[in-house]
Amino acid sequence: MVLGPGTQAPNFTLNTHSGQITLSELRGKTVVIGFHPASFTGG
Repeated sequence: MVLGPGTQAPNFTLNTHSGQITLSELRGKTVVIGFHPASFTGG
């Protein structure tokens, strides 16, 4: 799946230190999603 700037991301849920958060809970707020495939992998 390729998403570009301004593209609506599919809804998903993530675990946090204080429980879970779902992307749809943040509707109307600015959200930045970062993906770093090689971070912390030694590659």
